[in-house]
Formats: sequence, C-alpha cells, structure tokens
Amino acid sequence: MQFIDLQAQYKSIESKILKRINGVLNHGQYIMGPEVSELESELSEYVGVKHSIGCANGTDALSIALKALNIGEGDEVISTPFTFFATGETIAMAGAKLVFADIDPNTYNINAELIEEKITAKTKAIIPVSLYGQMSDMDKIMEIAKKHNLYVIEDAAQSFGAEIQGRKSCSIADISTTSFFPAKPLGCYGDGGAIFTNNDDLAKSIAEIRNHGQSKRYTHTSLGYNSRLDTLQAAILLEKLSVFPKEVELRQTVAMRYEEHFKGKIKTTRIKEGYKSVFAQYTIEVENRDSFIEKMKQDGIPTAVHYPVPIHHQPIFQKLGYGKIDMPLADIASQKVVSLPMHPYMENADQDKVIKAVLKNI
Repeated sequence: MQFIDLQAQYKSIESKILKRINGVLNHGQYIMGPEVSELESELSEYVGVKHSIGCANGTDALSIALKALNIGEGDEVISTPFTFFATGETIAMAGAKLVFADIDPNTYNINAELIEEKITAKTKAIIPVSLYGQMSDMDKIMEIAKKHNLYVIEDAAQSFGAEIQGRKSCSIADISTTSFFPAKPLGCYGDGGAIFTNNDDLAKSIAEIRNHGQSKRYTHTSLGYNSRLDTLQAAILLEKLSVFPKEVELRQTVAMRYEEHFKGKIKTTRIKEGYKSVFAQYTIEVENRDSFIEKMKQDGIPTAVHYPVPIHHQPIFQKLGYGKIDMPLADIASQKVVSLPMHPYMENADQDKVIKAVLKNI
C-alpha cells in the first residue's frame, strides 16, 4: 500500500502529461518558457488573486516573500513552532528573529489568540502555516496585522486549494506562498513553488527577486535568487491543475470516510466550521506512537509523522541563542501525531484495511 499513490494519479492523465512534456521538448524553451506564464495565469484564476509568480520551490517562495517585504536584521516575525523546518529556516536566514506562538491543539495551526501578546516594536510580520491542508484563522490574523500595521505571509505549502467560507488559500494574506513538491496536494514531478499577491508593487518586486533581481535582462535593481520555475514542471502542473478541483473533492470523500469510523474513538484534526481542508495529510493522535507505528508496519500499513521535533527544539535554534522556549501544546502534538495513507485515488478496500488496523492498534 502507498502512503501517497502518485502513480495512480499519473496513469489517469498520462497521455495529457506526455503531450505537455513533448510540447516543451519541441519548442525547447526550458527556462521561463510559455508554459510558466500560462500556469501563472491559471493559478491566479483558480486562487482568485491578481498575481501568481512561479519559483523553484516552496522554501525559496518564503525567502523571496520575506525579501520583498524588506524583512531582515533587527526585525521579528511571529510564527508557529509546529511546522516543517523551512518556515523557521527562512526567517532566520533573512536575519530576522523568529518569535513563537503556540498552536491550537485541535487544528495544529498557530493559535491566533496568542499572537497579539507576542507583538513588540520590532515585529514586522506574522507567518501562519496552514498545516495538514487546513488554513489558519486568517480573518483573525489579518485583523491583528491591520491593527498593528504588520505584514502577513501565509505559508500555504500544504493548503493550496483549501478554503475559508469560499475564499481560497493564498488569496487573503499580503503575500502567500506554496510548494509543488510531488507529495503536496498539487505537486509536480520535481521541485516547484509559487508566490501570490494582490499588490502590484510587491508582485513586480517578487518577479524580479526570483530572477537575480532583474528588472530587465542584464539590469539588476536588487540582489535576488536564481529561483525560476522550470518550464517542464509548469507544463506538468497545467495538466494536474485541470483535474485538481476533482481531486480536492475526492480527498474530502476519503477524509470523511475516515472520520465516520474514527469519530468518538480517536482524536483527529478538527476542521473548523466554514473551512475546507485539502487534507495534505490525514492526521490522528495516538498514545505510545512508536508502538502504534510498529504495529501498523506489521499490518502492512505505512504511516508518517509530521513533525516529531518542533522548530524551537531544533539544534540550530539553540546554537542561535534562542534558549529554552516553552511551547507545551506543540510539544504534546509532536509526541502524539501520526498521519495515515491519504490520496484522491485511494480505494475503499485499502482504506478499510487502514481503518481496521488503526482501530485494532490504538
């Protein structure tokens, strides 16, 4: 059994993918070819924003967003301790100080109620991470940011396609970023990412930064990155985007089927009213996780842990002088969460095996 079955998806659109790839091979514009701008236009339409700018990966997307907002030495950025390392890494690489706010133990996203107490005169931005496929409380976060004149960058690496009352992830923050890593809800066949904004000036700056800070060929107005989205990956994403809305609905079906069997028996990620998750992962909490994972392995069921070591416990942040940081809810989650097989093409028979094993092994 596959944790995420990328081959099942590929087989369903194989001929279209190959046609797109052959198109790129025939025109030979491998860097910034026409498929890149075509994809950016399609992404903007899907998300409902003015500007989408492709880049090399989701980590670069965050770095570019921080640079576009001139966030660096002496600035503070409030974010979650419970996320993939890249969120904290890019803040530290920019020279800013990462300030943690603990999580909501039911959604695993940053607890918006804890953000305001973390704001100081040095705070310049908030980076909520839309973990496991569900958006953070973006309305509350934007309200806080407006009150204190702060920027908001949504790290939507796991939530592209998610919604809050019909508004798509990547459409609410000042800048949003996502990843097209193959295992993401919308993934390519290598690395890829994108940055979204409704601000014309920020969009111009972002587009320049991703290409060595060039305003035009050989004219560099800033220091930037070599972070262009590969044309082949853009071509692949165009076909995958065409079936993505259907896949989001299929993910709902798989997740709700899990929920029906686990309700009242296992703690699962709570989907807030009015929110729509894309279930980048289907995550539960268990006691004695190591034992549970081993039993699942014996039953032939793959699992994964996102994330066993919160950012505030990562060795590099101790070397950077962050010291002891108390984030009790993130710590508890990191010790108990485990993700189950989840993808749009999951057969009922496979899911039944997972459900049976989970209920037996908890």
